[in-house]
Amino acid sequence: MNFFKKFQVPATREEWKRIQEAFKAKWNFPNCCGAIDGKHCQIKRPDNSCSEFYNNKGTYSIILFALVDADYRFVFIDVGSNGRVNDGAVFRNSALNSAMENNLLNWPDHSVIIGDDAFPLRNTLLKPYSKVNLTLKEKNIQLPPFTCKESF
Repeated sequence: MNFFKKFQVPATREEWKRIQEAFKAKWNFPNCCGAIDGKHCQIKRPDNSCSEFYNNKGTYSIILFALVDADYRFVFIDVGSNGRVNDGAVFRNSALNSAMENNLLNWPDHSVIIGDDAFPLRNTLLKPYSKVNLTLKEKNIQLPPFTCKESF
């Protein structure tokens, strides 16, 4: 159940291209339309919720899920998923995911967003190699040192 949802994304390819240009200039990452991540926001347990909002950190929370541009400005937010679910599940159920799957974002060709290990690897969503059993070559090929968490 989402208490609040807001979907504000650039409407034109030119707006997306400006975001891509900023990612390339600031982070040396071409074709990137944003970075995604989720953040637990601690809450007091809602009445009659039992363990619905209880998270793996031992507190009750809702999740702020966001897509940010190269300057950490929100492009999309989804607030209110219960703290019990992981970032990948929040993304899977988000309007952003639906828009990506249905090609509704008006992105320039070859556009991507970046996320951490919690998100699914897709041709439009890049993530770092898993941290388990990396070869030396894989250890040296990681996403730039930028995460959405820096903006929270």
